[in-house]
Amino acid sequence: MGITRQQALDCFASDDLIGIGMEADAVRRRLHPEGVVSYIIDRNINYTNFCTEYCTFCAFYRPLKGKLAAEGYILDFDTIYDKIRETAEMGGTGVLMQGGIHPDLKIDWFERLFTGIKQRFPQIWLHCLSASEILAIAEYSELSLRDTIMRLRDAGLQSIPGGGAEILDDDVRKRIARLKCRTEDWVSVHRTAHELGMRTTATMMFGVGETMEQRVNHFEVVRRLQEETGGFTAFIPWSFQPNNTALGGRGWEEATSVEYLKTLAISRMYLDTIENVQSSWVTQGLKVLQMGLRFGGNDVGSVMLEENVVKAAGTANCTTEEELRRVIRDAGFKPVQRDTLYTTLFLN
Repeated sequence: MGITRQQALDCFASDDLIGIGMEADAVRRRLHPEGVVSYIIDRNINYTNFCTEYCTFCAFYRPLKGKLAAEGYILDFDTIYDKIRETAEMGGTGVLMQGGIHPDLKIDWFERLFTGIKQRFPQIWLHCLSASEILAIAEYSELSLRDTIMRLRDAGLQSIPGGGAEILDDDVRKRIARLKCRTEDWVSVHRTAHELGMRTTATMMFGVGETMEQRVNHFEVVRRLQEETGGFTAFIPWSFQPNNTALGGRGWEEATSVEYLKTLAISRMYLDTIENVQSSWVTQGLKVLQMGLRFGGNDVGSVMLEENVVKAAGTANCTTEEELRRVIRDAGFKPVQRDTLYTTLFLN
């Protein structure tokens, strides 16, 4: 059983960063005594940047109308196939495909897309669509949530990322993304997927003015669903990137590395029923990523052959497989390439 709510709040209030890190590291060692750290080679493909939700923390979306609409796009299937072909040629094992909310992209569009991908690249794992996207597909297609996920699964969707969670506290969600799904809606998507035999991940974007109590609310929502279904493969926290966003324009400052490491460590201690916790290089860079491996992280995420959403917010961190392996080794671990479901492929 993970730490209690009060213990988590006490950790957030504590100045003992090293002590918190050591406690989180003990949880990691209990769950992963073999001394390895995993990574994946995959690609983020954003099939459209048109979106109707206008979240204040996003610099990637384009509205359907107005002067910014001219900068929007919907990728054609051949372009997506070319990106996946290149991914496979570079040793990638999967794609994470997400986009904006577009009312013209209904269930039949995604069925044709996923079916086409699986016909051409049966070896590529499809880890696609956030809860918000799936809810929108269901609404625009006049389908139940369960039928929508079943049809997407039958077309080739294999697992669902945790995107769109942000902070799972409705007071925060109303402030930063008033059109986005509420907490219970996000939970319903993941619960339904788990009931249908699909695995998903849980994420957290923090540093948007939430209180520490609201961060713990987020942990608690995730923990309760994991206790109910056991369907989450990993928890992935990252910090809000304020550049080029409406929310950042209101004076928000990026979370510090200390704040990131503390949040990572507390999440590891609170969510000990989730096997994997990811340390992020995309928002924090490689040095903080490396430290995160001693603050509870046992995975470094993806080499990420392509990433557009965080980049739009001004983050320019990048890496290679060789560099990730070196960072893992220098932290005292063995690097292990994995697939989307955290199955080991081979040691490097």
